[in-house]
Amino acid sequence: MWEPDTLGWTAAFAEAFATLAAEGFEAARVAVEHQHLYSLYTRHGDLLADVAGSLRHRARSRLDFPVVGDWVAVRPRVGEGRATIHAVLPRKSLFTRQAAGDETQDQPVAANIDTVFLVMGLDRDYNPRRFERYFALAVRSGAVPIALLTKPDLCEAAEERRREIATMGLPVLVVSPKRGEGLEGLAPHLPAGATIALLGSSGVGKSTLVNRLLGEERLKTREVRLSDDRGRHTTTHRELIVLPGGALVIDTPGMREIQLSETADVDASFADIAALAAACRFGDCRHEAEPGCAVLAAVEDGSLGTERLEGHRKLQKELHHQTVRVDQRARLEQKRQWKAVHKAVKRQRTRG
Repeated sequence: MWEPDTLGWTAAFAEAFATLAAEGFEAARVAVEHQHLYSLYTRHGDLLADVAGSLRHRARSRLDFPVVGDWVAVRPRVGEGRATIHAVLPRKSLFTRQAAGDETQDQPVAANIDTVFLVMGLDRDYNPRRFERYFALAVRSGAVPIALLTKPDLCEAAEERRREIATMGLPVLVVSPKRGEGLEGLAPHLPAGATIALLGSSGVGKSTLVNRLLGEERLKTREVRLSDDRGRHTTTHRELIVLPGGALVIDTPGMREIQLSETADVDASFADIAALAAACRFGDCRHEAEPGCAVLAAVEDGSLGTERLEGHRKLQKELHHQTVRVDQRARLEQKRQWKAVHKAVKRQRTRG
């Protein structure tokens, strides 16, 4: 049996749920998202749920459907071990990524997260440019991002790499999930009722870390390939797990490549460049060839790495491109809708 107070329920959720409660609905939290089905934590225990037809009809995109971490209003069928989800409560945070392929809409990853650990290995998984992408998306989600660097025993330059990530302007923790080292530094970020998400590539130790925090081998883990230090996808779905101390953690499948969405906050990933840009001669400086550019001056004197600036330019261009794509798609959709309206009016006139 699960009570809302043990699952991160807050006064804000209670206020949003008041009207639904008066209509006889019960509150539940999404623990696992399957294909077209959801596993829920409820006061009746774990129930398997589907989405009500009315919710499907109201949904305009995948963002309107439940995702792991969501609080939902349900009508349980306890005798069947099932429930029906009728509404998704307003989210206090939502981590999204750009959907694969040519789609321009965001793909939700997890909701109502308090802290997101951006996990990266200090071995050959180490890639500051990829980490900048994670950071840009995490800041916009509404959760507090923290860098979690793993496998320090496999890197002779662990401290140097820790300092490099720290220049991005977020807290950095170094742990070894496999050895159980450094885990005490996580305690302040795991209070009872808090929801934490782990995001990073396969093989960086996310599942091993969850097992350490649980005190049992609940999640499957595999050794990384010796040829390239890459891990296989041992986590195949997102799951909200309750830790012994009362915190909740969401383990996610590895994402080696991640595209930016138009909601990403690129500037937040480059706090060092933003601080330098404040001293540029021109307020709209693009840090390319403008006179009096403090950013280019920092590159010249070596206080700012060239790769760091190139990473900033690349993400800014990608964000601009994505924003244009979204705007174009929105205009085409609006044009399609108006065309349908005109056809409907024309048919009505013909009949009239």
